[in-house]
Amino acid sequence: MNQRRSMMNSTQISYFTLAAYFDTGSLKYLYFMILTLLYVLILCANVLLIVIICMNRSLHEPMYLFLCSLLFVNELYGSTGLFPFLLLQILSDIHTVSVHFCFLQIYCVYSYACVEFFNLAIMSYDRYLAICYPLQYNTRMTFNKVAVLIAVTWLTAFLVVVGTVSLTSSLQLCGNIIDNVYCVNYSIVKLACSDTTVNNIYGLLVTAFSVFCPLILILYTYMKILKVCFSGSKQTRQKAVSTCTPHLASLINFSFGVCFEVLQSRFHMSSVPNVLHIFLSLYFLTCQPLFNPVMYGLKIWSRILS
Repeated sequence: MNQRRSMMNSTQISYFTLAAYFDTGSLKYLYFMILTLLYVLILCANVLLIVIICMNRSLHEPMYLFLCSLLFVNELYGSTGLFPFLLLQILSDIHTVSVHFCFLQIYCVYSYACVEFFNLAIMSYDRYLAICYPLQYNTRMTFNKVAVLIAVTWLTAFLVVVGTVSLTSSLQLCGNIIDNVYCVNYSIVKLACSDTTVNNIYGLLVTAFSVFCPLILILYTYMKILKVCFSGSKQTRQKAVSTCTPHLASLINFSFGVCFEVLQSRFHMSSVPNVLHIFLSLYFLTCQPLFNPVMYGLKIWSRILS
């Protein structure tokens, strides 16, 4: 009888309450201005680099095409999936979000993360070919191959996340309180009063496919690059350092942010101060979109000047 009543109540849920927000009084306007400035900087930095790469013929190479089509476009996509919503919530006194918009945000955030990891893996493969097979690079990394890799990356990420959102949206929910400042898939799964075995198994498979598989490819390519560097000339080592440093910095920064978000969603974090909890949950969605254009912008600028 209780289970039937829970199932009936679950069908009436039309919105979620974001419980991680706290009353900041008049400081909410300061936070609003800071986040607005950050969002504007992200938009300007990424759009500027996209325009520079498109307009400068000397940058029409596979590495810069990957940066333009995947990295910078993806940063715009991911940050836009968060910042407008976050800015509205900061100014609002009631922190609620409709069920449909919540799942749309989950789709944007998770597909952004998948594309980011896939992109970092493809870029490591590109650097592997450039350093280990410099004479064969142009024949192995053609324009058609670049286009196919870009298309497969986005399409695969979107299809994988569609499965995640579809499974979660089909659950019967017995609550509507999410302990975060934006919608998180696992936080909704924890609200389910129906069986979540399929969701958990699919979640593990998606994590393995979208996180560990790219990391394994990155590890393999860098082992090969290191092998060539140790046995090669000083010029080869300098080329490897200059091309791989921004990529490694981006990978470490993004992995750090995602790791904290996964740990927070899976484990009870009541002992962590609320401000730190919010900062860590937002880190990979706010810092990475600005970190990448700064890192690669310096490299692009030095390439243009040379």
